[in-house]
Amino acid sequence: MALQNRSASLGTEPISNLLVKQSVPASIGILVMSLNILVDTIFVGNWIGSIAIAAINVVLPVSFFIAALGMAIGIGGSSIISRALGANNKEKALKTFGNQITLTLLITILMTVVGLYFVNDLIPAFGGKGDIFEPAKIYYKIVLYGVPILALSMMGNNVLRAEGKPKIAMIAMIIPSVGNLFLDYILIYVFDMGMAGAAWASTASYVLSFLFIFWFFLSDRSELRISFSHFGLNMAILKEMTALGFVTLARQAVVSVTYLLMNNILFSLGGEASVTMYGIIGRMLMFALFPVLGVTQGFLPIAGYNYGAYKFPRVRESINKAIKYAGLLALVIFALIMIFPEAIVSVFTTDAVILKETPWAMRWVFAAIPIIAIQLIGSAYFQAIGKATPALLLTLTRQGFFFIPLILILPNFFGELGVWISFPIADVLSTIVTGFFLNREIKKTLIT
Repeated sequence: MALQNRSASLGTEPISNLLVKQSVPASIGILVMSLNILVDTIFVGNWIGSIAIAAINVVLPVSFFIAALGMAIGIGGSSIISRALGANNKEKALKTFGNQITLTLLITILMTVVGLYFVNDLIPAFGGKGDIFEPAKIYYKIVLYGVPILALSMMGNNVLRAEGKPKIAMIAMIIPSVGNLFLDYILIYVFDMGMAGAAWASTASYVLSFLFIFWFFLSDRSELRISFSHFGLNMAILKEMTALGFVTLARQAVVSVTYLLMNNILFSLGGEASVTMYGIIGRMLMFALFPVLGVTQGFLPIAGYNYGAYKFPRVRESINKAIKYAGLLALVIFALIMIFPEAIVSVFTTDAVILKETPWAMRWVFAAIPIIAIQLIGSAYFQAIGKATPALLLTLTRQGFFFIPLILILPNFFGELGVWISFPIADVLSTIVTGFFLNREIKKTLIT
């Protein structure tokens, strides 16, 4: 069957149906991945100790940043693929996919080597001080071995969505999550391997995801059947792909810088306990927002395909409905966090100090979550249609332009409270800015 015929549903089916078809699998995949991180943290906190939560929180920025290289290449290239499918340009889609694989391997292997070489400098810089250093070092070195495989998996997952295969992408996210939890139990609880067990469980789970995605693209079920000629780097495609992917990479770079600052600021204000609090709250942010992030992921190929096909009324409809659905889901999340923070924290640890201090901080962090859909969908829209500069600026608005300055300033006046209130203030300010530019872009370009 021709490539365009197999992906044409993105331009013909009702937007509501497409959002459900694209978002539900994405949400389930993100849920399982987030649940994996959440349960992994629970296992580590209960079977190793609360200091282990802080250790993993220190390592995450480094491994996430390198893995984000794969995600950035995946999202940047997938934007090109979605629009190429909409414009019926099969060769460009295939060439883009081949270039994604080559670029991911080259960059992530290099970054892994550099990350391992500077291990003793990076861990303290990201807040791995005092009792946190040794367990963080054990976890970091092992996890980093599997990061190139994780990067390839993240890249391939986004290509699956661009190809119109959200269910396959969901399975690719579920496999490593389930595998990691099973391996956690075996290596940490049964074999008592401690931090090394947690790290090897994560690394092995990356391999499982990669093997599944690799099998799919080699099978007849994939439309993107590339040949060796497609692996050769094409400068025009690389330029467009890196410009769009830089949006995701810059966002993750800012996240890594945020972790660095937060871990160091909180360590100076409250020691290991405050870093552990942030570890728990950070996991809840990843977990609780899964349906909102799922809608955002589902929205990307729909907007990209229809924009490439010049079906602007469908693009407008996809924006409006994505914001509506994501906003309603965010409101539900807000209510649950506000009502049950104590019960949530008690799942992670029995440490009395953590149980007492974390719930009030969590309420502040989630205070403005109901409006976050506008910011997420708005910045995602510019990325979906290939406008890299506004996508980059809007993506960096929340954490780069607002949150980082706030956490550098407010703790000087309000202590640890200043750190937590920075979250809702940044959410409100970034939503206002994104809403303004999104509305202006709709009126300017999405004309019938």
